[in-house]
Amino acid sequence: MASIREQQKSNLGVLIFGRKRPGFDQEWSRSIRERTLATLQGMGYQCYGAENVVLDDTTIHTAMDTIIAAECKALIVIQPSISDGQFALTIGQRWAHPVILWATPEKQGDGKVSSCALVGQHLWASIYRQAGHPFELVYGGPEAEPAAMKAQLQKAIALAQTVTMLKRSKVGVVGTHVPGFIDLAADPFLIRKTFGLQLHPLSLPQFLDWVAAVDAAAVTADVVKVRALDLPESAGGGAGVTDAALAVNSRYYLSMLELMQEAGLDALALQCWPELPNVVGQWPYLAVSRLTTEGQVVSIEGDVDGAIAGLMSSLMGMGPGFLTDWLEHDESAIQFWHPGMAPLDMCCEVGGEDGPSLGEHFNGARPFVVDGMLRVGGTVTVSRLWRCDNRYHMTAFEGRAIEPRRRLSGNTLLVEVSGESVPVRFDRLIHAGMPHHVTLHHGEHAEQLRRLARLLSIEWHG
Repeated sequence: MASIREQQKSNLGVLIFGRKRPGFDQEWSRSIRERTLATLQGMGYQCYGAENVVLDDTTIHTAMDTIIAAECKALIVIQPSISDGQFALTIGQRWAHPVILWATPEKQGDGKVSSCALVGQHLWASIYRQAGHPFELVYGGPEAEPAAMKAQLQKAIALAQTVTMLKRSKVGVVGTHVPGFIDLAADPFLIRKTFGLQLHPLSLPQFLDWVAAVDAAAVTADVVKVRALDLPESAGGGAGVTDAALAVNSRYYLSMLELMQEAGLDALALQCWPELPNVVGQWPYLAVSRLTTEGQVVSIEGDVDGAIAGLMSSLMGMGPGFLTDWLEHDESAIQFWHPGMAPLDMCCEVGGEDGPSLGEHFNGARPFVVDGMLRVGGTVTVSRLWRCDNRYHMTAFEGRAIEPRRRLSGNTLLVEVSGESVPVRFDRLIHAGMPHHVTLHHGEHAEQLRRLARLLSIEWHG
């Protein structure tokens, strides 16, 4: 069964309104129609519903039939001239997902109002807000600032597609949260209510049987792939990076990959201890690191909400990110750490001084963890999705990855944060119930995550 991300297409629903009654500058409206559609097609989208302008309920329903049949994951509405606000509700009855309102500019220079296009989209935005229907608005001409306009559209489309696709996704959990980490407990019905996601529970014995049953020839072939990564042994040795040892982690890797493919899972949360290292003899962290490097969404310690957050960010093109502990902080910087399962593409260069290497877990000397710092010198987004008070919450903020003040095993990153003091921020977030895991992404993503939280009616903590 194909996962929802494998089913993702670039099909885009587009409704462009015309006017039955004369009014406004119809030559300008015609130009806007042609230019907006050309912009979207130039961005690589296959546009459905825009073959003809829509004018009334009949033409709207005809276009919506085409859009739904094409399995579009996002819908853009364009009003080159202001149209009837009643049509917003007509569309809302056919499309339960977010609607993107593209407001186009007035014609300049002739002293007349040409379209009232922004007024029309403002009208629709107010209607959708009062109707409780999610929407995003972008504003600008298709050619005035093409790069900026395309960036606006891409962000809005990514948000809308993410919300749509979450409703068709499945997240699996092997076992449950690890002992004592009850702040990571999942509520399958709140997950369904908030995101539309299915939570698919799987037992630890079932997973252990899966690990043991992996084909030996597939394991041998996968060890060759791991060797090709050229990951050295961590300083101090002891890990024993032999083919036999790597074969155990390859079993983890192949079993998780096959499990996700067979069950149609888009994300997986794994109860990684104490049973797995005790029964199998190794930690699964090298396998988790490899999977997330390849874009698969896998969280550890049974953190289902961490997996959901990784799926959301992956659907928006940010990648799964690195799920980590907030280890310590001072007034302006936070030290993040987890025992060795970061995506390799988030780490320093392989072979460099701080590049990833294979070692043993610091707390129970068994292989394999991925030691090594995450890259420094750029912007980092820190985020967390969590459940508290029978609803979902989210936070995201940005900082700068700086050189470490001390070296630690596992995966680490020191992030300097400006603005609100770190202790004040930490106090505010823990009193909102934020769990002890957060997710790191390279780049500036806080605003996009805030907008996603708004679309999903998740309480936001900036």
